[in-house]
Amino acid sequence: MSTLQRLNDTIAARAGDSPDASWTAKLLAKGPEKCAEKFGEEAVEAIIEAVKNDREKLIGEAADVLYHMLVMLRARDIDLSDVEAELERREGTSGITEKASRK
Repeated sequence: MSTLQRLNDTIAARAGDSPDASWTAKLLAKGPEKCAEKFGEEAVEAIIEAVKNDREKLIGEAADVLYHMLVMLRARDIDLSDVEAELERREGTSGITEKASRK
């Protein structure tokens, strides 16, 4: 099992915890919109570190982005396996072709 899958499973398990005992539960209790907002904040922080070319900080921010993305997905009842299935569906397809098919 991958680290990302274990993180996804931990987020799912903590979704029902008390918001006083779990950061994940606290985020989810604030609703999907707040989870999306937090994901966006983390994404911007990762972009800033990428532009600054700070490798170590970018790695940390990328980890935050992945965590908050999984929380955002959980807030909308989407599992990592759903995203993996979509990636698998796209596998072997050119990015240009895939983008053109979204119309």
